[in-house]
This record gives sequence, C-alpha cells and structure tokens, in this order.
Amino acid sequence: MQLAAYFFWGCSIFLASGYNSFSKSMETMGKKQYQVQHGSCSYTFLLPEMDNCRSSTSYVSNAVQRDAPLDYDDSVQRLQLLENIMENNTQWLMKVLNQTTRLELQLLEHSLSTNKLERQISDQTNEITKLQEKNSFLEKRVLEMEDKHTLQLKSIKDEKDQLQVLVARQNSIIEELEKQLVTATVNNSVLQKQQHDLMETVHNLLTMISTPNSKNNFIAKEEQISFKDCAEAFKSGLTTSGIYTLTVPNTVQEKKAYCDMETGGGGWTVIQRREDGSVDFHRTWKEYKMGFGDPAGEYWLGNEFVSQLTNQKRYVLKIHLKDWEGNEAYSLYDHFSLANEEQKYRIYLKGLTGTAGKISSISQPGNDFSTKDADNDKCICKCSQMLTGGWWFDACGPSNLNGMYYPLRQNNNKFNGIKWYYWKGSGYSLKATTMMIRPADF
Repeated sequence: MQLAAYFFWGCSIFLASGYNSFSKSMETMGKKQYQVQHGSCSYTFLLPEMDNCRSSTSYVSNAVQRDAPLDYDDSVQRLQLLENIMENNTQWLMKVLNQTTRLELQLLEHSLSTNKLERQISDQTNEITKLQEKNSFLEKRVLEMEDKHTLQLKSIKDEKDQLQVLVARQNSIIEELEKQLVTATVNNSVLQKQQHDLMETVHNLLTMISTPNSKNNFIAKEEQISFKDCAEAFKSGLTTSGIYTLTVPNTVQEKKAYCDMETGGGGWTVIQRREDGSVDFHRTWKEYKMGFGDPAGEYWLGNEFVSQLTNQKRYVLKIHLKDWEGNEAYSLYDHFSLANEEQKYRIYLKGLTGTAGKISSISQPGNDFSTKDADNDKCICKCSQMLTGGWWFDACGPSNLNGMYYPLRQNNNKFNGIKWYYWKGSGYSLKATTMMIRPADF
C-alpha cells in the first residue's frame, strides 16, 4: 500500500490569495486534511484514505488475500507510525516557525534601526551641508576683509610716507631756526654784556662825581688786584652785587663771575644761573670745564675753577629755585666740593637744610659729572643725551638744573626740563635757578 503525506505552509498572504480553491480541489480528490494554525501562518497536511489503500490490493494473489487481516493491522501500525512521525515533524516545524518569527522580529528591529541610522545620517548630511555653506560665506567675508585691510594698509603707508616727507621738511626748518636762535642768543649775550659794561661805567662815573676823593677811589678800584672769590671782595668793602674779576687759584688766569652781595649776608660766588633760556646748556665736557654764557645773565662758571676753589677750604652750597607760580625755595649744603678732572669732577655734599625738600635732589653719595660727549652716569642709557645738559646724573636721578628750558604753560610733563624732584616732582620744569658758593667760615 502506498502512503503519501503532503504538507503545505504559508502566511496570511498565501491564505488570502489561493487557499480556498486549493482546499476544494483537495476535497474532490478525497484526501484527508490536517491543518495547523501558528500566528498569521497556517500549515496543511494531506494523508491518503484507508479505503483507497484496500482497493489498491485487489490484484494481490490468493495467498496474500488470505493474510489480508494481518496486512491491515500492519498498515494501521504503519499509519500510526507515520502519524507519530508527522506529529514530530509538526513539532519540529513549530520550532522552526518560532525561530523564523524571532528572526523576522530581529530583521524588523534591524530594519527600524537602519531607518533611524539613515535618518541620522541624512540629518548630519544636512548639517554638514549647512556648515559648508556657512563656511563658504565666512571665507568670502574673510577675503573681502583681507582686501579691505590691504587697501587700508596701503593708504596708511602712503600717509606715513607723506608724513615722513613732512617731518623731514619740518626738521630742516627747525634746524635752520635753531641756527638763527643760536645766532640771536649770541648777539643778545653780546648786547647784554655791552649794556652791563656801559651801566657799570656810568655807575662808576656817578660815584666818582658824587663822592669826595672819588678820583682816588676810582683809581684804587681800577688798580685793585683780582679776588679769589666774592667773599673776599665783600670783605674788602665791595658790597654791591654785580660782575667781578676772580683769579683762578694757583694761576694768573682771571674769570668773570657774578657776585651776590645781598642774599643771606652776601659774599656768594654764583656758579650757575638759569632765568630765561637765552643760553644753550646742552654743551660738551670742555665747555662745562672752562665755563660758558654771560655772568650778567645765564652762565656756568666752570668745573675746573670751582674744583680748585673748593679744594682749598670748606665751602657751602646754596641752590635757590623759583617756579612759574611765584613760589621760591632753597637747599643749603653746609659742605660742598668738586673733585678734579681725573675724578670726573665728582660732587661731595653734606648737611642738607632748606625748604626745597627734606631729601637731597642731588643723589648721594656723590656722582661723577656727565655731558653729551662724556657719559659718566650709572645708567646703561646716556642721561645727558636723554635729559640734555651736563649734570651729576647718577642713574638719570631726581634733579637736573641744566636741562632744557621750557616757558610758562609748556613746563609740565617735561622730564628733560629743569627739575628738582623733591620740591616740584619729576615732570615740572622750573622758571629760574641759581647755584652759589661761599666759604663756610664767612
């Protein structure tokens, strides 16, 4: 006997489209159907009918027919075996279907993840596109700004070139004006000297006329030997302030100096005076050594003369100062001297009193003298060239009475002016200064 088992499985789509027609055809064929439903899928198994199995044995021989009951039982057993096999296969198929369902769920989750990832990639692509567009815009702006800055730099360079030409032209004009000013200053000094000499002559004539024995007195004055300093002239009876002839110690050389016979009891030899800016104090070492200017106005007596004078005996130094607001002050040192030229005219000071500061504006201990062509200060810079004038600068120090002369309303914030720090600060340029000496035992 032939046995046949057929099974079909399919999902909901298969059932919807062709399952009904397939079932009808199976029924007309007289087949027995077994159907299993699992989720949205169904499975159909076809088994042959028992009668068909019997009819198919009609051709068997008589010997076989006698054993038909035994064959039938055997067929039943086989059918039962097939049913068991079919049941096992059905269970196996159920397991396969469960595994397939899990795989479908995993595939669905993977598909959803893929779609999400694709959306993220799409969003990132859009962001990148926007960033690229923004970057392109920024690059364009940068190029525009570079072009603009290039034009501005070119314009600034052109203006700089024009300013340099203008500055060079103004420098030439200033140099020419400075030359004219020097010439005018020299002429002014000569005129002042001539005026002073004339006034002194008139004064002497008037004295000679109005005083008994004036002729003898006048002759005595003309024949008077030069004085060592103004204190000696004062003690000789000459108590009028003015220009006197002094003798350089240990020589026969003579120097003209202004003697102050009124301040503090008189007898002062003026060694420096600033009052109107008519004399240039930015001078060389040799000029400061020998002296320059006009004793009737602005002048420097000379380091060599002062050095020799102050090394013979003890002298005091008085510095008288005036500002542009009408105030006056002074600093008095009860011991003053200058070393010789080999020692760079080093200054020595002791015993400060006065109203121009409780601290000395001339740095202590003493410093060497410096000029524009002789740098003896304690600064890596050249103080004389930076601050102008000749002075005992230390490291450009708190004072410089030989600095640039600045007029009223131009004298503030001038660090190269005539300064005395502990009275008016570092940027205030004074109106007038006088440095004068006399013996301590006067």
